[in-house]
Amino acid sequence: MVSTEEIYSLYLKHPQICTDSRAILPGSIFIALKGPSFNGNTFAEKALATGAAYAVIDEPEYKTSDRCLLVEDGLQTLQSLANHHRHQLTIPILAITGSNGKTTTKELILAVLSKQYTTLATKGNLNNHIGVPLTLLSITPDIEFAVIEMGANHRKEIELYCRIAEPHYGLITNVGKAHLEGFGGFEGVKQGKAELYNWLANHSKTAFINGNNSHLLEMAKENKVQYVMLYGTDEEFDCFGELITDTPTLEVKWKHADHSGHVQSQLIGAYNFENILSAVCVGNYFGVDADAINEAIASYVPDNSRSQVIKKGSNTIILDAYNANPTSMEAALKNFAAIPVSHKLVCIGDMAELGEESSVEHERIMQLLKKIKPAKFILVGKNFGAFKDQIECLYFPTSDEAASYVKKHPVRNSTILVKGSRSTRMEKVVEAL
Repeated sequence: MVSTEEIYSLYLKHPQICTDSRAILPGSIFIALKGPSFNGNTFAEKALATGAAYAVIDEPEYKTSDRCLLVEDGLQTLQSLANHHRHQLTIPILAITGSNGKTTTKELILAVLSKQYTTLATKGNLNNHIGVPLTLLSITPDIEFAVIEMGANHRKEIELYCRIAEPHYGLITNVGKAHLEGFGGFEGVKQGKAELYNWLANHSKTAFINGNNSHLLEMAKENKVQYVMLYGTDEEFDCFGELITDTPTLEVKWKHADHSGHVQSQLIGAYNFENILSAVCVGNYFGVDADAINEAIASYVPDNSRSQVIKKGSNTIILDAYNANPTSMEAALKNFAAIPVSHKLVCIGDMAELGEESSVEHERIMQLLKKIKPAKFILVGKNFGAFKDQIECLYFPTSDEAASYVKKHPVRNSTILVKGSRSTRMEKVVEAL
């Protein structure tokens, strides 16, 4: 068996790790992973043939040459390799998790820190048991700061990522009704996310906390977090902010010690106020100039179906369909209800991974829809379908069918909200619009 240290010595000569044999980089190290419907070992030979320098395998029958490195477990090797690399680093590492807003917060913090530091942050949604180690292993000698996003759908997951990444700093955006099935309810969500606070407390590290969020303050207290930077709307906090307006986009004033700023962002939705403020707080803590912070936030444009505003013909589309849970759905609907326009269309798809709470939460969202006036509604998915008779609406089992209808019946002169869990693929409706 080849040890982690031996593989790391090869990694220093070939500092690119691939886990997908379809995307091999020349001279990289391929690590074979397994899933419910695939076995990466079977692609090791192909990876070598297409340019990989070495292939890490965990099944001896696939060792076809000396360039095949046999280990006990491919995934554990990837994680151990990442942690070993972490121990060679001296740069600050900030971990971000939360039920909603993780990626937007990460991108805002990346934009702010990049004004002063060569910063690396998690790309896309590489925030799981594979993505976290891959992100760490992509940290090159020129990087001065790393921001690691950590997603989770069950307890002990954040704990694992903290053991791999060993962050110096941590930020939980919020706790909400996300992945209730895996966490076993809202209390389970709190316990799962608090694993980051537990790590920070046990290692005397610093947490950035929204001081207006009672759940986060309670979790920090329960886990005995000693070092805290508070941000929020209280003038006594380390970073104080005020939402001037959220129409059409957020305008924010802030103050941090002797520094202050006033920024017009390109973000929609009052729920993004705390995400902006967290980036302001982090930037100030690490000495980024106030004007640079304002410039970074003002120039940030959301993408990847997260709080995007798309102008198409006579329509304005608010696309927030990367994912959805009861907390984010409620925030999006309340924000949409407050927009002062006369022609509104709500297109929402099912919320996934809610377990026993699914029926209750979908019906609760239906009650919120009744308060959005004037508006028309398109519902997608079997969960919302169970309650479609509660309001006047168009209902489609799938987004393909909804998109087909929209193509045949064009929408004009409207402001349109499109939101749903990833599995509903609500972007198809946007394409039709």
